[in-house]
Amino acid sequence: MSNKPEEGSSKDNSDPAPGRGSRNADPPAWPSGDIWANGIRLHYYRTGGDKPPLVLAHGFADDGLCWTSVARALERSYDVVMLDARGHGRSQAPARGYGPLDQADDLAGVIAGLKLPRPIVLGHSMGAMTVLVLAGRHPDLPGAVLLEDPPAWWMKDFPPPFTAQWRAQSKEWIAGFRRHSRSEIIAAQRLAAPNWPEEDLIPWADSKTRLSLSFFHEDVLPEVDWPRLLRGINCPVLLLTADPERGAIVTDAQAASLRAMVSHLSIAHIAGAGHNIHRDQSARFLEVVRAFMQELPGAKE
Repeated sequence: MSNKPEEGSSKDNSDPAPGRGSRNADPPAWPSGDIWANGIRLHYYRTGGDKPPLVLAHGFADDGLCWTSVARALERSYDVVMLDARGHGRSQAPARGYGPLDQADDLAGVIAGLKLPRPIVLGHSMGAMTVLVLAGRHPDLPGAVLLEDPPAWWMKDFPPPFTAQWRAQSKEWIAGFRRHSRSEIIAAQRLAAPNWPEEDLIPWADSKTRLSLSFFHEDVLPEVDWPRLLRGINCPVLLLTADPERGAIVTDAQAASLRAMVSHLSIAHIAGAGHNIHRDQSARFLEVVRAFMQELPGAKE
């Protein structure tokens, strides 16, 4: 089994970095619930507390608990909300609506429904594009957005979302997981990615068996006017990039293109990581994310 086809704080306030922990430790029993948003039922997990809200949007074929190591590291300082995207985890899987516009509207509905005041929103891969679209389509909702190695759909020469070829390859990739047991999937990924936090392996394995095949049925997605959408972004934005030779998506040229359309974009490169930056280089990822969030207007030191 292989990875999927591509698509500074003060000492006394810092949160613990994720460790590898004991093998096969189950995810934390955070409170969870369902919310009706954008016409469907969406599931979420929430660490809670009277703290600034931080919403996490996962990538394709992951789900909310795949953020376990990140949420554990940040829950002391933030009320962390981890959403299962439509068709993923325990959320409803409608027949259509898997493009970035619908997913951004889902996320907007969750933020509004939970009454989260100007949350920081962090997304990975597909989730990063959901967050980017959210910031342009619903500019009054996020206080800041962080984009972890998104597919560069804003580029004219980048393949559009979820092409027929990508869907066929990804469907076969998912089928491969379903021919193996949970323990086999975890053991294989532990060997393939020894730097990944141990606590992320069970949620990562479970997410592959929970993905609804409805995700692969939609063959025509609404087009996005990227220049117009990106001009609407007015909150702080951080783009997190990594090493393309290790499997990361965003190149220097693609990052520069995004900055040309979002002039206030900040870019942070994390060396030694591939597409899964928050798992490949978790300590450095958290360092960069914390530093960005603590520099935001109104952030508590």
